[in-house]
Amino acid sequence: MSDFGSLGFDPKLPVCKTDMTEKGKALRAGVYLRVSKGDGTQSTDNQRPEVERLVAARGYTIAHTYEEQVSAVKHRPAYEQMMTDAKRGKFSVLGVWAIDRFGRSLVGNLQDILELDRVGVHIISVRETWLDTGGPVRSLLVAVFSWAAEQERARLIERTKVGLDRARRQGVKLGRPQKHVDIVLARELRAAGKTLRQVAGELGVGPATLHRALAAAGGGATPEAGST
Repeated sequence: MSDFGSLGFDPKLPVCKTDMTEKGKALRAGVYLRVSKGDGTQSTDNQRPEVERLVAARGYTIAHTYEEQVSAVKHRPAYEQMMTDAKRGKFSVLGVWAIDRFGRSLVGNLQDILELDRVGVHIISVRETWLDTGGPVRSLLVAVFSWAAEQERARLIERTKVGLDRARRQGVKLGRPQKHVDIVLARELRAAGKTLRQVAGELGVGPATLHRALAAAGGGATPEAGST
């Protein structure tokens, strides 16, 4: 972790200052909000008020808000748009709730934060007030806390795997429940000349599911040319 050169870190690189004005005008701020699940069990509503208060307390005006519900390890269109807008100068400071909302990869976090510094965008965080620290100490702290978030994610994945293994040993069926396929009706419809896709539509299952069910039942699984 001491080799910051490989991450693009230059101790001589000036860190963006959090000046309250730019040529007499209030600085524009971007806000990035993220929750790791898109299934409705999490919401950015808890993050938003605190981040907006932090931005307002520093004297900034929110120009853009970027919000998404996706894991940090997946494709994040809002995050990518935020980075693009930052490089285009659409805001001078970026407000986040915490570094682990910004991202969870040690290298990725450090590189992106330093890149934002390079283009003149400073990150302020509700949880990590030390992000206002300047110089090499700030980059070191970013690396340390990003590493901690990455380790926590690794532990969570390991605990999940252990739990799944234990459930399997106990005979618990995991994954989506298998859809019931009426094999008798499926064969009758096939005998009447309907294609596999047509039969699947009437039974409310996918063609692949129907194909597997017919194959498992022994017969009638091979679709005719053009039926799927």
